[in-house]
This record gives sequence, C-alpha cells and structure tokens, in this order.
Amino acid sequence: MKITLITPAKKHSKNGNRTSAVRWALFLDAQGHTTQISTEYDGAPCDLMIALHAWRSADAIDLYKQKNPNGPLIVALGGTDVNTFLKSAPAVTLSAMEKADALVCLHDQIHEALPKHLIKKLHVIAQSATPLTSPRKPSKRHFDICVIGHLRDEKDPLRTALAAGLLPETSKIRVIHLGKAHNDAWKNAAIKEQAANPRYHWKGEVTAGQVRREFAKTQLMVLSSNQEGGANVISEAITAGVPIIASNIPGNTGLLGKDYPGLYPVHDEQALSVLLNKVETDWDFLAQLQKACQNLQVRFTPEQEAAAWNGLINNLFY
Repeated sequence: MKITLITPAKKHSKNGNRTSAVRWALFLDAQGHTTQISTEYDGAPCDLMIALHAWRSADAIDLYKQKNPNGPLIVALGGTDVNTFLKSAPAVTLSAMEKADALVCLHDQIHEALPKHLIKKLHVIAQSATPLTSPRKPSKRHFDICVIGHLRDEKDPLRTALAAGLLPETSKIRVIHLGKAHNDAWKNAAIKEQAANPRYHWKGEVTAGQVRREFAKTQLMVLSSNQEGGANVISEAITAGVPIIASNIPGNTGLLGKDYPGLYPVHDEQALSVLLNKVETDWDFLAQLQKACQNLQVRFTPEQEAAAWNGLINNLFY
C-alpha cells in the first residue's frame, strides 16, 4: 500500500512531530507499505493519507479529499489541535477531524476534550521508545535534573529553573535543559535565567543521542508543560529508566495516570520546588517514582506501537 504521511515538521527538524512521523513510517514500511513523508500534499495518488495535526495539515487534508473523495484518511491529533485550535479555529480544526475515517491520539484523556460525535473515531496509540544500551550512572557530585523540550509557551520551559531557585543553599540540584529556543524572546529569557541562577544550565538544541546520554546520567526528568498531546519524551524517559516529575495536566496524566505520585499543579514553581527537594532528600520517594515508571514501561514498547498502527490500518481496509 502507498501511504502519504503529512507532518508540519520539516525534514531536518528535531522536534517531536518529525520524530513521530519518521518512527511511524519505519513501522509502516516494515509492515510492507511504502510511506512518503511530506510537509504538503502535492496531489500524487496514494492509498491512504495519515495527517499529523488536524489544523496544521488542514490544507493537505482538503486537497486530498478533493482529489480522493473516498480516500481513507487518518488524522493524528496534536496537543495544540485539542488544547488550542478547537477553541481558536474550530471550523478548520473540526472540518479536518470530521473528514477523517480514524483519529489517532497519544494519551488516554483526549476524549474528554473532543466533541462527543468524534469519540467513536478515536484510537489511542502511545508513542514508544527504546531502552538505553548500557546501565544508567547518575552523577554523584551533583543531583542533576533534566528538562527536555524546546523553549516555547506551551512547554512553560523555565518553570523548573524557577523552582530550583527556591531550593535550600545546601541542595546539589542542577537543572540541565536541552532544547531550542523558538524565538529571540525565549532565547534571551533562558540566557538571563542562566546568568542569574547558578543551578540552571541551558544547552540549546541537541541531537537525540545527546538526549539519551543525558538520560544516562540524570537523576530525574521534569516535564513542566501547560499543555501536551502526549509527549514522546515521557516514553523516552520511562524506557530509559528515568523517573519523572510532571505538571498535572491531561496530556501528562493521560500517560502517567491520574494517581501518579510525581505530579504538581501547572505553573506552580513553589509546589515543584517542594517536590524537587523531596526527591533529592527522600530516597524512598525517588524509589517510588522509579517503581511507578518501571510499571509503565510495558506500555511504551515499539512492538506495542507498531501493532496498534497495523491493527488500525487493517481495520480500515479489511
């Protein structure tokens, strides 16, 4: 089967959308399909379109349906589709969703935000990751905590730095932040915070290999987003054996569970600071987080994700 996979992320982008598209294409090709990743639809014939993001891929979806009125269509929902564009651009976003034969979401709570008539199309496919190839060796000199994510509004990217600034002077916590600034305002904010806060170290955009090396030596990852569609960095950290503290939002609890012990109220650096202090000083709490993440590892295997995509496509065609 010839599949066109549309993603708004360009070829050399290191963001999650491109990573997801490339991983899905590998799964589909391994199942015998031929998958072409594009940022736009050029009208070329295909047997199936998979569009990542309803709003951002709306033009490609419209053109595909004009040329192939009965052509099968899967729309994979981004976090901003549900959290932003359903409110700010409902006509375009809903139209793209309604054209789809199936909607793919990345965490268990997306259905709570969708119109009821769309829920029957919804399929949860959690994103996978592969384990590290060697045992983790967290630093003993420092208690390093990583933040993996680009600097943009949705990520609330400096919240962990602000929380670290509230820690006791005796704390050995350092915040290692890997991610690209999406504009000069965020770049300047990160540089300013780094200059004022000796606990905060911003490394900028890095490769996937550098992220994995950070996972090997960090004690913990913090995901501070104010909205998520189901961040792949959660599955990456869990499969790497890295415990997580996360903001209490549906995009995080839809993967970690509503009763996950490492949650804090979004935007609340005081509450986050309390958790950071606890995880550094209370080894039983750190072990509790590690155990909770270990219990989730079975959900994020490549075999699980590949089987889910295979099952969805088979259901559409057979």
